[in-house]
Amino acid sequence: MSRLSLRLGLLGGFSTFLFDSSVIALENAPNDGDILKHVDPLIGTAKGGHVFAGATLPYGMAKAVADTAGENQAGFAYDTEVVTGFSHMHDDGTGGSPSMGNFPIFVQANCPHDDLNQCKWQQSDRASAWDKKSVKARPGYFGISLENGVHAEMTTTNRSALYKFGFTNTSESLSPLILLDLMDLPQSRRNGTAEVDPETGRLTGSGVFAPSFGIGTYKSYACVDFKGAELRSTGIWAKNRTNSERKTLELGANIGSTASAGSFARFHAPADGIILARVGVSFISTQQACSNAEREQPDWDFEGTVSAAESAWKKKLDVVSVDTTGVSSDLQTIFWSGLYRTMISPQDYTGENPLWKSDEPYYDSFYCIWDSFRSIHPLLTLVDPHSQSVMIRSLIDTYRHEGYLPDCRMSLCKGNTQGGSNADVVIADGYLKKIPGVDWDTAYEAVVKDAEVEPPNWDVEGRGGLQSWKNLGYIPYQDHDTYGKGTHTRSVSRTVEYAYNDFCIAEMAQGMGLKADQEKYTNRSGNWAHVFKADQKSSIKGVDTGFTGYLQPRYANGTWAYQDPIFCSPLLNFDSCYLNPDGHETYEGSAWMYTFFAPHDMGSLIKTLGGAESFTSRLSYLHDSGLLYVGDEQAFLPVYQFHYAGRPGLSAKQSHFYIPSQFNTSVNGLAGNDDSGAMGSFIVLSMMGVWPVAGQDVYLITPPFFEEISVRNDLTGNNLTIRNINFDSSYKSIYIQSAKWNGKPWTKNWFTHEFFTKGGVLELELGPKESQWGTHIEDLPPSLSGYE
Repeated sequence: MSRLSLRLGLLGGFSTFLFDSSVIALENAPNDGDILKHVDPLIGTAKGGHVFAGATLPYGMAKAVADTAGENQAGFAYDTEVVTGFSHMHDDGTGGSPSMGNFPIFVQANCPHDDLNQCKWQQSDRASAWDKKSVKARPGYFGISLENGVHAEMTTTNRSALYKFGFTNTSESLSPLILLDLMDLPQSRRNGTAEVDPETGRLTGSGVFAPSFGIGTYKSYACVDFKGAELRSTGIWAKNRTNSERKTLELGANIGSTASAGSFARFHAPADGIILARVGVSFISTQQACSNAEREQPDWDFEGTVSAAESAWKKKLDVVSVDTTGVSSDLQTIFWSGLYRTMISPQDYTGENPLWKSDEPYYDSFYCIWDSFRSIHPLLTLVDPHSQSVMIRSLIDTYRHEGYLPDCRMSLCKGNTQGGSNADVVIADGYLKKIPGVDWDTAYEAVVKDAEVEPPNWDVEGRGGLQSWKNLGYIPYQDHDTYGKGTHTRSVSRTVEYAYNDFCIAEMAQGMGLKADQEKYTNRSGNWAHVFKADQKSSIKGVDTGFTGYLQPRYANGTWAYQDPIFCSPLLNFDSCYLNPDGHETYEGSAWMYTFFAPHDMGSLIKTLGGAESFTSRLSYLHDSGLLYVGDEQAFLPVYQFHYAGRPGLSAKQSHFYIPSQFNTSVNGLAGNDDSGAMGSFIVLSMMGVWPVAGQDVYLITPPFFEEISVRNDLTGNNLTIRNINFDSSYKSIYIQSAKWNGKPWTKNWFTHEFFTKGGVLELELGPKESQWGTHIEDLPPSLSGYE
């Protein structure tokens, strides 16, 4: 969604293998079949990676983890010192402000002098240091020990979490207190209610909260039951005051959102030193939160729930298999952890949407499609096409009830639009790859509305500036827009994204036989060229880069404005192009980088930039000069765009530079925010050797990082196997010399989705130097205007 820190090189503790991928491949660690042992949920939990480290099912709504104080967008961050609670819903890898973390519970072994008023209540007061060595995280499980004598373990089902609290002090003075706090991570609570049942100790909570990157509010509910100890007392509390007589607490807007308050249950010492807490969550009601927990975890079986979660993850990951001969344990962990993170979000809220009634699935935490359309959804199309189908259906159903496709959505709210209407790309990608079960007529209606009808608030849906787009063929600098309201920035990046969005609509129109629409949107897809200033030069620290012609902002009268082409790159004002009213004309990246974004007509772009040789030199300069930050998703495709200039070997070389130099197994082992698994999907697709050009039926071929990798298509049952001949685990021979598809020569440097649906074997013969394979014009990926 947005970057928070620049970590080029990921320096600090593991720089010894930054620029030499052979070093990481020295250790052979063949996979023994236990995929999950190579999944490390702690990767990316420090230095702004914002990875969710806790327990969850694939796409699960319940996500349990310890919440730490600090940069805690996903609840737990490794580079923190204290835990403030354990909460049950989170998002993964987002930028911006923290997300959800509603209704944390917190455990204290006893109150000093057995006095309730001497327990710690307010969030900042109760915070307890945690033991770095104690943290254990694996799919479906998270455990941590606190300095206050509590060891917490947690696991989840789809709508509930199960906590197991143990105590280092097992003496008779042990009298555990567990509180529920009407709080969330961003401290956005508007109002809330807490109750406790004095007979059972059941704690319930409800509240109104704000999303972390959008507009509006949402209601959330939780229900906590306990097992393992005799109930001693119950009550409510606010700030640092308790009341054992009252059992209900209501907070209004007059109580500040930073004030902790809620209900509590106090217990006698548990016989075996363990108390279980079962937490149901819901967006419908406290009653549904309770029934979710009762239905999903009737037996309070902690080990069984962990085992079921592990089985669910194994089933999801098992569609991919790799030959690990010669591949280091670290690289295996990078790969499998990336695939795991790709399936944490979006989240399945089906049956938990109070906004409308529908028989269609409802998924949330599309966070954001600007980030996910490029690699997350194309990867899910390969490894989990059923889930991709229901996600697309959910997007379309959101259109039916909200009027527009979302570009970002979280916590039942409309999220901020960062660029184009990029759900259009996701839908076109699914259409071209024949994802089943989708109402494509309504899908087409939705993408056309994005292109034609400006919404009242295009900050959260659709597109702004459509009058200029249709009449001028670009989004002008300081555009005067009387049809809707929105943030008048990003004129350059919005122009190139709108152009590609229109191309995706043209592809669908072609498939549906709508010739007039196909022609209209194809013509509009060429609008990217209207913000290309052919005589614009660029310099770095006063030295000319040697290239001419860049995207530039343009006034409505056709004259040019100016933004330094390197502005908002790591070399100049890196953190200046965000989503705010005083932002600039590109979003989270420079005009230097955005100049390469015309994925539908790369032949024309290459010609515009001076031909294949000049294009290759310029693209290499983008990577080698430090202008490109691979921690933002729009930097992914430029890694592979050498294919279009007939130099697929340079794409392979570049991907081997970024992995592992920017991605490794440490807690700060990601180049940027994971953005709901975007960084993970980049890793997986790169290591698979198939880069999808999102919104097209095109996969660019590079050698996998394994001797052999297979992907099973769950819709057809067929396997695509990519096999490296002359595989070199030191990764010096990474250049394709020749290729065969099912035994027949294959000279194209790309293939279509049919390879995955029909299955077969693609053999790649490798060598230490570039060859002529995939370099001829007839071997290049499709381009709207062809190649010269």
